[in-house]
Formats: sequence, structure tokens, C-alpha cells
Amino acid sequence: MRRPTSDELARGSVALFFVGAGALHFVKTGTYERIVPPFVPNAREIVLVSGAAEIAGGAAVPIKRLRGTARWWLIALLLAVFPANVYMAVAPDKIPGLEIPTWLLWARLPLQGLFIAWVVRGTR
Repeated sequence: MRRPTSDELARGSVALFFVGAGALHFVKTGTYERIVPPFVPNAREIVLVSGAAEIAGGAAVPIKRLRGTARWWLIALLLAVFPANVYMAVAPDKIPGLEIPTWLLWARLPLQGLFIAWVVRGTR
């Protein structure tokens, strides 16, 4: 049996990650609603739409003719959710039930760039 190439591994991991993360938006909707910044209206709908967008983007990654679209879709999604990551870092005390150390919330912010690089790698 042939071993998967590094491109195939990257593609599979990106696809699984985004499909899984998107599914969690439907399983743990309330948890995600709490991290939507207060200036964003309709938190529940935003959570559900972003979850569906993650699932769609992840599901498109393995399909060669959709891979380029999936790349830009997922990059746009990562940029769109960045304000929630910033909100978590600057106002953790305003998010009920948040049990992540503040230093980790701040450390997570630059990881968004690494996620984008990972998406690019997994969709080339």
C-alpha cells in the first residue's frame, strides 16, 4: 500500500479539521455564541452560518476542481472570525464559562496566520 504524500496529508488534515470544527458549531452552539463580540448582531445565526461555511469549505478541499475556491473560502472565513479571537483575548472576563488562560488567548492570535498558511498548503 502506498503512503500518502505530504500534500495529501495536508489536504486531508485541513478537510477534517474544518468539517469537524464546523460540526461543533451545531453541537456546542451556545459556547460559540458567547464568544461572538457584542457588536456583531444575531450571534446564533452567525455561529450556525460560520459552522456551515467551515463544513462546506472543508468538504470542498478534497475535490480537485473546488480546491482553489476552498482555499479562498477558508482564508476569508479565518479572517472573518478573527474579531471573535481578539474579543476573547481582550475581554475574557465578559465571556461566561471561558476557562482558557489569558496568555493562551493572546498566543492564539498569531496562529491565525499559521492556519492560513496551512490552508494554502492543503489546497495547492
